[in-house]
Amino acid sequence: MDAQPLSGPPAHPTVALALGGGAARGIAHIAMLEAFDELGIRPKVIAGCSIGAVIGACYAAGLSAKEIRAHLAPLVAGKRAVLRRAMSQPSKLFKLWSPRYPSIVDGPTLLEILLPKVVNTDFARLGIPLHLMAVDYATMEPVVLSKGPVIPAITASASLPSLMRPVEIDGRVLFDGGFANPTPFDIVQDQADITVAVDVGGTPDLRKPVASHSKEELWDGAFFALFNAVVREKEARRAPDIMLRPDVGLYRTMDFPKMDEILAKSAPEKQRLKQFLSERVLGGAPAQGTSSTM
Repeated sequence: MDAQPLSGPPAHPTVALALGGGAARGIAHIAMLEAFDELGIRPKVIAGCSIGAVIGACYAAGLSAKEIRAHLAPLVAGKRAVLRRAMSQPSKLFKLWSPRYPSIVDGPTLLEILLPKVVNTDFARLGIPLHLMAVDYATMEPVVLSKGPVIPAITASASLPSLMRPVEIDGRVLFDGGFANPTPFDIVQDQADITVAVDVGGTPDLRKPVASHSKEELWDGAFFALFNAVVREKEARRAPDIMLRPDVGLYRTMDFPKMDEILAKSAPEKQRLKQFLSERVLGGAPAQGTSSTM
């Protein structure tokens, strides 16, 4: 009788990870990535929108959650830290800001200054496949970016109108993907066995009377309503295997200096994610050794 080849251990289920938009609330994504690192699990594919595109790209480029956190910490401490980093690259200052448009910055230049150098690469060189959500200004249709230089694609996904200039890629003018798909889990659901989504959409601050809300707070509330409606509609069609919603909804767009608070608020959902991954990916056993793509 011919000898039969020995079968190896069964493969772990693969994981697709979607990181949503939400400005400073997206700091919560770092806590979710820590869950992956602590279990030794590596996503097979990542989708990102806006701040989720920024953090997702850093992770796909090979940075650990700890390294992303360490890089971001001094930058969120205040404007001086950002200014010092910008002043260290004077050749880019003239591209970053123009007196003709004093309230708008050039996004690709800003991200080249602020992000780790390893992120300034091409999609094809990333360690994890990455798909970033943007919107075509001319057609108002969602656009998924997954090839070419990474920095312009991140910028397109995060270009909030009136703050950053829209980005032109392949003849299309693109802006913030949150207006079409704030938590884009649906674009990677068929690329892995399990889909993990992280929604960091905001909520109005109802601890004070609505009549006292500023114009900016009311605009924020309108955006939150739009973004939440889009995510809930996509969940109703086909939900991810787990939807994580860290308790960060009351943090405002530019609350980056509250990084430690946001991460602390994210701890319960991080633990929920670790439990889910342990059961569904590792079969209830903690991961051993180094990370592997799953």
